[in-house]
Parts: sequence; C-alpha cells; structure tokens
Amino acid sequence: MLPQKQAEEAIVSANQSETIENDLHEQDESENHEDHSMFSIRNILWHGGSAYDAWFSCASNQVAQVLLTLPYSFSQLGMLSGILFQVFYGILGSWTAYLISVLYIEYRTRKEKENVSFKNHVIQWFEVLDGLLGPFWKAAGLAFNCTFLLFGSVIQLIACASNIYYINDRLDKRTWTYIFGACCATTVFIPSFHNYRIWSFLGLGMTTYTAWYLTVAALVNGQVEGVTHSGPKKLVLYFTGATNILYTFGGHAVTVEIMHAMWKPQKFKYIYLAATLYVFTLTIPSATAVYWAFGDQLLNHSNAFSLLPKNGFRDAAVILMLIHQFITFGFACTPLYFVWEKVIGMHDTKSICLRALARLPVVIPIWFLAIIFPFFGPINSAVGALLVSFTVYIIPSMAHMLTYRKASARQNAAEKPPFFLPSWTAMYVVNAFIVVWVFVVGFGFGGWASVSNFVKQVDTFGLFAKCYQCKPPPPAMAAPPPKHH
Repeated sequence: MLPQKQAEEAIVSANQSETIENDLHEQDESENHEDHSMFSIRNILWHGGSAYDAWFSCASNQVAQVLLTLPYSFSQLGMLSGILFQVFYGILGSWTAYLISVLYIEYRTRKEKENVSFKNHVIQWFEVLDGLLGPFWKAAGLAFNCTFLLFGSVIQLIACASNIYYINDRLDKRTWTYIFGACCATTVFIPSFHNYRIWSFLGLGMTTYTAWYLTVAALVNGQVEGVTHSGPKKLVLYFTGATNILYTFGGHAVTVEIMHAMWKPQKFKYIYLAATLYVFTLTIPSATAVYWAFGDQLLNHSNAFSLLPKNGFRDAAVILMLIHQFITFGFACTPLYFVWEKVIGMHDTKSICLRALARLPVVIPIWFLAIIFPFFGPINSAVGALLVSFTVYIIPSMAHMLTYRKASARQNAAEKPPFFLPSWTAMYVVNAFIVVWVFVVGFGFGGWASVSNFVKQVDTFGLFAKCYQCKPPPPAMAAPPPKHH
C-alpha cells in the first residue's frame, strides 16, 4: 500500500504544481491586460488561449478544402459507405487526438518535475515522443509530421487555385498557384497559435456558410437529368474515397501546438470530439446533398463547385473558402516554422520581423510541390493513406501503449483512463485495433488505391499540369473561304 500511497501523493503534488503554474500564468495575463488596457481590443482579437479558442481552432482546421472533395469521395464510395466512414473515422480521429493530449500532459508534467521551463518555447509532438519514448520515436514523429504538414500546406495552395478558377478562368490554375503562394507566404508574420483567435472564428464561419451553401444549392438545383448513383464501382475507387475521409478527420497534426497555446491545456481532452461533432453537421449534409443531385458526374469533378451553377452565392462561397484556405495554410505551416526556427536557432527570437524572414525558406518547397502536383482531390487520398495514417492514427496509439506498458507508469500516470473507458486493458484493446485497422485498411488498401489513382492522374495530365480538370477551350472557328471575283 505504501508505494501506491506515495504514487497518489506524487500525482496530487504534480496536479497542484500545474494548477499553481496556470494560476500564475493567468495572473501574468491579467496584469498584462491592466498595464496595456489601451490594447485590450487587440488582445481580444489577437491573443487567444481559452478552451473556446482551442475548439474554434480544431473545428476550423479540421474541415477546409476537403469539404469540396467529400462529394467526390461519396461518388467513389456510395452514399451509405460515405456516411458510415465519416462517423467511423471521426470517432477514431477524436480518440487519437485524446491520446495525443494525454501524452502531452504526461510529458509536460514530467518535465515540470525536473524544473524545465517552457518560456518562449513551443512544445511539439516530436519533442513529446522524444521525452517519453526516446530518439527513434522522435525521428519517426518528426519525419511523418513534417511531411504531412508540408503536403497539407501544398493541398491548401492547390485548393486556392482550383477554387478561384471558378470565378476567374482568364488565368490558368498554375498561374493562380503562383499568386496564392505569394499571398500565403504572409503567414510567416503570425507568431504562434495564440494569435489565430479571430482567424479561427472567421474561418469556421466561412466553412459553415460554404457547407450549407453546397447543401441548399444542390437541393434547389435538384437531380440532374439521367442522374445515376452506381458507386462503389471499383475497389480502387472505394478505398481511394475511404482514405480521403481518413484524411478529413486526421487534421490533428497540430494538436500539441494548439494545446500549448492554451492557458489550461488539461481542458483540451474532449475539445477535439466536440469539434468533430460540429464538423459532422457540415460534412454529412453537404456531401450527401451534392452526391444526391449529381451522382456519378462527381467521379470526374473532384471539386464540388465545378458542378454548381455560377451565381452570387457560389462566388461568395468561393471567396470565403479562399480566405479560409489562407488561414488553414497558416495552421499547417506554423508547426513547420517552429521546427525550422529550432533548427537554425531562431526560435527564442522575440522580433517578429526576424522570425518572419527566417521562416520564408519553408514556403518555397511548398510552392514548388503545388505546381508539380496540382491534382486537387486525388492528392488528398494519397496523403491520407501514406502520411495521415501514421502521423495521427498509428503513432499516437502505439506511443500511448508503449508509454504506459509498465505498471509503475500506469500507477503514476498524470492522466488516468477516461470515465467512459476506465480500464487500461480496454484502452490497449482500442489502441491495438486502431493500429491494425489503419495499417491494413488505411495504409495498405488505401495506399494501393490512392497511389494507383494518383499515378493515373499523372499519366493523364502530366506533372506541372497547367490547368488540372479544366474545360477544354472551345474549338477555333474556321476562317471563311476567300471570295473569288
């Protein structure tokens, strides 16, 4: 009984020290607001760290351009499978986000016992893995996370070019990619996730408008003449669609950074689930309505905007999505900025301009890759199968199992199993199921299907495609025959 009592006392002590630290942090925040009351408006808009800020960040970041590709996935999967996969991967994603939050609290609690200070330092996922499991896991986490965020940023740029084309087709999509690459590079001036408060709020509002525009516009338009709903037709298309949905609900590669921006990170545990439940109200009705209206036509139209009639409501949705994709680009890129700053020794620099200048090299490869692979839709599935499957499903589940594999680790855990699954054994069973399912179905079958589809796009359109899935130009009119006198 004595070791157990000591363990309980250690847990209480750790919780008390963390509570004191949070109270001191809030006191500092309060004093800062009093000293700078003239900047209170700026603080309201710019400096966020509450549970509400985290919810807006998670919900806003989780569904962006992928909202426009989900009807395409439904045409590959069929209506029933599309809905079921959304619910299934939404639950899986919320669970692994919970695991990441638990591991973050465990890492931070252990480090604070060692009197480690995180002032002017943002904790990242690979550092959590390093502190809990060692350098091998650090390398794996760093490789998968950075590559996923890199291609996540690439996808946002591709989406910007794809969307704006439906308002202004005088420029091809590649040219629009050049333009939006320069615009998105301005995210280097946003210091951290603390400063996304107003952007997250606006971003979620923009996504909500777009989702309900898609739903209402599809219902008002009605079913097109001769519409068919034959999905799933082929196994390769079925798993391609499934991995796009896996990608949709695997947007928590920035979970640790969002948690670190919170004043009380312990409150994060169920925030991602709450965000996912809201996202369901956007993704399921919109994808269902658009697929009902257009059916198999979506197999050749990965962007839902391309089939809806051009009017002011559609143009508004396109513009709002463009702004939101700029915000999501910043969400995906900010962790990469942090990693790069740490590599070159600029992470502790307080000057925003110096940090912005140091961050610019990160944007260049993203810009270049968006021009090479402009395949809006298929690239989501490929990234989902090859990167998201490991980054946000397999690695967190395995890391949790390994961190608490010993009885002493479970006894001294900073966070006990949740109330709805109060057994360590049950947690291990759930984690093992996720690892096996995502590895076999997500990475295995999904990887085969999405890569096959991706290669098909390369063969059809080529790398550096100037205008992916654009309508062919109208044939030139023949010149009138010369008149003979």
